[in-house]
Parts: sequence; structure tokens; C-alpha cells
Amino acid sequence: MDGTLSTLLAALLGAGVAGVAVYAWSLSDRLRRQAPPVPDPVLPPGIGTVLSVLRSSAVVVGEDGVVVKASAPAYSLGLVQGHRLAPVELAEMVEQVRRDGDIRETELLLSRPDGLSARNVEARVAPLSSRLILVLVDDRTRERQVEAVRRDFVANVSHELKTPVGAIRLLAEAVRDAAHDPEAVQRFGGRMMTESDRLTRLVQQIIELSRLQAADPLGQPLPVQIDEVVKNAIDTCAIDADAARITVVSRGASGLEVLGNAEQITAAVANLVANAIAYSEAGSTVLVSTKGQPESVEVSVVDQGIGIPEPEVRRIFERFYRVDPARHRSTGGTGLGLSIVKHVAATHGGDINVWSVEGQGSTFTLTLPRRKQEHRP
Repeated sequence: MDGTLSTLLAALLGAGVAGVAVYAWSLSDRLRRQAPPVPDPVLPPGIGTVLSVLRSSAVVVGEDGVVVKASAPAYSLGLVQGHRLAPVELAEMVEQVRRDGDIRETELLLSRPDGLSARNVEARVAPLSSRLILVLVDDRTRERQVEAVRRDFVANVSHELKTPVGAIRLLAEAVRDAAHDPEAVQRFGGRMMTESDRLTRLVQQIIELSRLQAADPLGQPLPVQIDEVVKNAIDTCAIDADAARITVVSRGASGLEVLGNAEQITAAVANLVANAIAYSEAGSTVLVSTKGQPESVEVSVVDQGIGIPEPEVRRIFERFYRVDPARHRSTGGTGLGLSIVKHVAATHGGDINVWSVEGQGSTFTLTLPRRKQEHRP
């Protein structure tokens, strides 16, 4: 009997202990659930409005690297993926700023998740509060491209100027050494004039190209008679055409008008004609034709020259690019003519296209918006 009672008491005691344990766990869990959650970081007043009007891509990063706020440009630039910064370099900078509070700046080459070309960006990371870090990112891709183009342009100009300047110096020394040989002096003097003309053309085209790249290259557009443009362009190239025994003829619609700068359009057509003459065989013909469309005017220059290889067609409008580098020294080309044509077309809201077959010739077509005629009753 005593043993049974002891067993019963032990069972009751064990049940009581277990009940107390369950109750304690339940109470602890209830208290834990009722405990107030840690509040998310709150943006200082006005920060959201400021971020929405910034040109920079802005991201506010909270604790544990979670993005609290990001502007629309930040998403389009691919800075935020999910709720975190996508670029590893920026995430590391954020943690460094969080540790020491120092503002950091850097430039990054930002890869794009959508497969587009990488972007050059400038990032600035600074503490916004004790828990928030602000990341500002500016896209500098266009600026870097312009700087690269400018560097290439200066390097190319320097290289191109060295050729005629160096040739003139050598020829001047040759003339000095041949002072007692009239025939040699005459021959070297003629070559000096050729190199001088080439240098003059190069300088003029550099100036023209710089003017076309100005903020307002067109100025006040005026009516331009295409008949006069073609006539003046052909007259400009007449001496070179005669020297190369090339016949330049014109035909097509007359009375066509566009709005723009007559000098620039004439220079563009003259460059097309000069290019056709330079790359045509002696005894061939260069045709300048005009055609009117309802909304545009087309000026085409057709030659029977060497043509352009298919892989190089899309590069011919680059500055200083030549299809046949070995030949340009005999033609005196600068490699700027077609680039000027491209800029004139773009400035006037038009376009320049080329059709070419290697060994058969090329056709360059300058398309410009047609001037709207006023209809009076």
C-alpha cells in the first residue's frame, strides 16, 4: 500500500512539474510574440522628396545591407536587385562607411544585367544617419565617350599634320641643297605646293568639323536652292576633276529647296564630289543627280571608282578613316570629308547613305528635309 501511494505521489509530482514547464514555455512564447518588433529605419523628413528630384541615382541602405529607398533611375541603372545593392563594390563601400563614417567616392565600370553595354559611373557613399547610408551614383558614360573621342581626335590631327608639315620641311631642305639645279628646284617646289594645298585643306576641314560640332552650328536656317548648291560644288572640284581627267555631270529635278545653311550644304556635296573624283579611274564620269520627294530632297553622287569593301562601309564616315590607306597619299585625302558630310546631314535633320560594290563604284545619297512651300489664295 505504501509503495502504491509513493508511486502515485511521484506520478502526480511529475505531472505537476511537466505542467509547470509547459505553462512556462507557453507564457514565454506568448510574451515573445507580444514583444514589440524592432522598427524599420525611418527616413528623415523630406529625404524621400529630395531623392525623387535628384538627377543622380539614389539608394538609401539600412542595416544588414537592405535597401530602404531607391529612386527610379537607380532601378533603371541596375543598382538594386531585390532588396540589396547589385554591384559588389558599392555594397563593400557601404559597409566601410558604416564602420568609420567617412565619405567615400569612386568610379566604377557597371555591368548591366540586361545585356546592354557597361556604363561608366561615379559613386559617392555617405552616412545619412546612425543606421542609414546614402549612395549617389551618376552615369558618366557619355562624358567618358566624349573625352575618348576628343583624345582620339587630337591624336589623329597631330598625326595627320605631321605628314604634310614633315614633307614640306624635307622638300625645303631639298630645294636648298639643289639651289644650283633649276630643274630640281622646280620639281621640289611643285611638290611643296601640293603638300601645302593638302595642309590647307586639312586645316580648313578641321575648322569646319569643329564648327559643326558647336552648340548651335546651323544658326538661323534660310532657304537654300539645291541647283546653286550642286553648281557651286561642281565648280569647287573642277580643277581636281580636270587634273584627274574625270568628267562631272549633273542632272535631275530643278527648283528644289531646303532650309538650312547654304555654305554647309555646299561643302557637304563638294566633299562627296571630291571623294568620287579621288577614287575614280581617269576617263570615267561622276554623276550628281537631284530628286525631289514629298518630304525630302535627295542629292546623289555616283562614281565608277574602286568601290568600298562590305566590311568597311559602316566605318567610312569615321573621322580620318580611309578605305585605301595606301592610296590616299596620291590623292591627298584627309579622311575628314565624309565625316563632315555626316555632321551636315545630322545638323539639318537629314541623313547620308551609301551603296557600293567593290570594283564597280559607289553612290552616296544626301537626304535633307524639303522646304514647305506656302500656298497663298
